[in-house]
Amino acid sequence: MARLEELALLHTEVRGDGLAHLHRLSLGWRLLADLSFSDLLLMVPVAGDGGHRFVVVDQVRPTTGQTVYPRDLVGSVVSEVERPLVSRAWRTGEICAGEATVLGGRERVRLQCIPVRHRGRVLAVLVRESPVASFRRPGELERYYLEAFDHLARMVADGTFPFAREEVELEGAPRVGDGVILLDEQGRIRYASPNAVSSLHRMGIHAYTTGVRPADLGFAPEAVDSALRGRIPVIEEIERDDASILVRVVPLLEDRRPIGALVLLRDVTELRRRDRMLMSKDATIREIHHRVKNNLQTIAALLRLQARRVTSEEARKAIAESERRIRSIAVVHETLSRESAELVPFDEILGPLVRAAEEAVPDDGAKVDFVVTGDAGQLPGEIATPLAVVVNELLQNAAEHAFPPRTGGEPIRGTVEVRLQRTDGELCVEVADDGIGLPDDLAEAARGGLGLSIVQALVTGELGGRIDASRDGGTRIRVRVPLRWAGRAEVEPPG
Repeated sequence: MARLEELALLHTEVRGDGLAHLHRLSLGWRLLADLSFSDLLLMVPVAGDGGHRFVVVDQVRPTTGQTVYPRDLVGSVVSEVERPLVSRAWRTGEICAGEATVLGGRERVRLQCIPVRHRGRVLAVLVRESPVASFRRPGELERYYLEAFDHLARMVADGTFPFAREEVELEGAPRVGDGVILLDEQGRIRYASPNAVSSLHRMGIHAYTTGVRPADLGFAPEAVDSALRGRIPVIEEIERDDASILVRVVPLLEDRRPIGALVLLRDVTELRRRDRMLMSKDATIREIHHRVKNNLQTIAALLRLQARRVTSEEARKAIAESERRIRSIAVVHETLSRESAELVPFDEILGPLVRAAEEAVPDDGAKVDFVVTGDAGQLPGEIATPLAVVVNELLQNAAEHAFPPRTGGEPIRGTVEVRLQRTDGELCVEVADDGIGLPDDLAEAARGGLGLSIVQALVTGELGGRIDASRDGGTRIRVRVPLRWAGRAEVEPPG
């Protein structure tokens, strides 16, 4: 709606409910373009101009015929001299028809100018423009399509189309080219297009359709009844004989009374089959992640049992660190086992890692606050897994070593902050504390402990990133990870 709304607010007097009405029309008018085999232009009078000039706020081309406007006319201002019929339709509130020269060209086009009425007031003019065809009799399909368009055009002129309660047209909804059935006032089929007949055959309906009610064929009786009773379009998916047909019923109104309906059909059988295959694949992937998580937790539990039997304090500490690293990887797989996509919200992984670090603070009266700021958004598993291990190591290192007891046994106070920032294909993760700090040389610090060696290896190797450290009233370690690493374009930013 942004462009339509922007143009209307900038050049016209249409506001509020009227602007929302034009927005609904622009969402649903592809149906009109396809039924009329024509380009449609939505023109609104320029503010304070008395209907002498109109701005084109939206445009749609047909998928059932040739366009007369390959170029975009949205934002163009059209004068009364160029389109006198548009001014006449706006002033009189009546549908006008005639011929004119194509805007910006010399070819002749056939015009139909339809006033767009809302709550008794004409807001705009819907202009149908189509090539001046050679003299030939239109086929049956064209006659019925144009008849349906003319009926909907009258509904536009009297303010009943677009429907006030149908805010948006669903993505993937049936189009005119997918198949059309026209119903009369008694709900009987007047006409079914060849594609509509094919969809009915796909559902196992091979009976002669003309003059028959859809309910007698066992086809979408509830959708038709609901649309006619409620005077609002209804969309429904029907499954029958291994076929899936998406049905949209649009009531045709006259004096706000239903006198027929337009039924659009789309065969989505193959689409639903692929959906089911993808759902099965997603379920399998989630189950694999769930089993990997269970296996990792089993390994962690075995290490914990082994640690109880070890007499060496150094060995016990090494086993405990290995257990924590395994659990940090298990957290990633646990999160992936709950997601249907390959992406995982990193915040859901970070929470358990922070809680584990809080538990690792020495029980000597120290009070350490852990704070997380920013948002990493969603990450693919191949980035989230090593990054979780990296963050876990940095948090554990800060919890265990940044805040040793002061001389005299006075309890220490401190803060560890995790800052996340995501910009232009890169994720920056910073772990900062206000403790005693690291040596100036990160490489030297890494040689002194396995944890920082693991961090450096994962960041520069598996993640293809950079790492640097600084001492600024404590320790600040910054990790930068490219989000297009290994040819993967990551497009799920926070929010």
